Amino acid sequence: MKRILLVDDNEQDRTLYRRYLSKSEGHERLEISEAATGAEARAAFAAHRPDCVLLDYNLPDTDGLDLLAELMALAPPETLCVVMITGGGSEGLAMRALRTGALDYLVKQQFDQSMLVKTVFHAIEKNEWRQYVASYHNELRAVNQQLRDSLEELRNTREEVTQKNAQLTAANAQLTAANLDLDNFVYAASHDLKQPVNNLTGLFDELRRTATFHDPEEAVVMQLVQTSLHDLSTTISDLAAIVQEERPCGHQSTEIVRLADLVAEVNQTLSREVQETQASISTAFETLPELEYVRVNLRSILLNLLANALKYRHPARPPRVHLRAFREAGHPVLEVQDNGLGIDLERHGLELFQLFRRFHPEAAAGTGVGLFLVNRLVLAHGGRIEVTSEAGHGTTFRLHL
Repeated sequence: MKRILLVDDNEQDRTLYRRYLSKSEGHERLEISEAATGAEARAAFAAHRPDCVLLDYNLPDTDGLDLLAELMALAPPETLCVVMITGGGSEGLAMRALRTGALDYLVKQQFDQSMLVKTVFHAIEKNEWRQYVASYHNELRAVNQQLRDSLEELRNTREEVTQKNAQLTAANAQLTAANLDLDNFVYAASHDLKQPVNNLTGLFDELRRTATFHDPEEAVVMQLVQTSLHDLSTTISDLAAIVQEERPCGHQSTEIVRLADLVAEVNQTLSREVQETQASISTAFETLPELEYVRVNLRSILLNLLANALKYRHPARPPRVHLRAFREAGHPVLEVQDNGLGIDLERHGLELFQLFRRFHPEAAAGTGVGLFLVNRLVLAHGGRIEVTSEAGHGTTFRLHL
């Protein structure tokens, strides 16, 4: 449930906003509170800590910009979600509101229910995303410290190996170069979250292959670092994919995609997971062997669904995943069925495709981004997704493309 605070001295406007938001479909339920003055707004904000504030610029005891500054003093700025509303808007006022900390801006009499709902939930989503990224900045700083500690241990190990075995000179030279690359990366990563973390993971794989460890604890440290980097790399890649997907897709070219070839490519990418889980992946594309789509988007859809099927498998049985394609009412349908843990749709159905939602955190590590991305990709091309699932018995995703 999301909490919304309506701040407006006009009771009719507050009633209209409440009615608009109460009729929003496809979103989480809302708990709406109201305030008519700045003083009431400050008290309600402190009491309810709303997920988003709809703030009127003109209030009897203050103006919206001053109140916005006061709210930012009551909560960390990166956690505050405010949409400014005014009846006499101007570009200058809009820019001042955004610079002060508002996430969006609406002008009275110039928006309808759809725009209000979209603006509010987009602001909430943006705020949640901002907080999520901030948490990974903190994690990155911790990983950086682990890397520096590990690099110091690696340097000591390299010196010891060089003294004991002259034949490892070439390997130590490679290790020196790799360490230099790691030093450069740690510096860059501490300043820019978007740097290529995957390259760093590859360098650590090389270190593990070439270095010799005499102290078991050194190998344990390396494994912990590699695990942290893998988790961080997965999150950064998922967020980058969302950013890419949010761009207008009109420039992307569709092509005829052979489904069997694409599934084979995805299986190759997941070959390690398939082997480790003893999974069986079958297909039935006889009635629809190929379809026209943006290939990279369709690959991302299949990769996320198959990866989830393997990740959230049932512990009592190997994963069995079946893919089939067919036409329904003239439109292509792609179906992915698994026998995994399943999802309690009565409990989680409304938040199934929400960002950063996870339903089996105890089963495997993850970011809660995969299904969100799949849904956005399907919706971007005018499609929709149907889901049937039973906890403990698997899930079927039916993509109407």
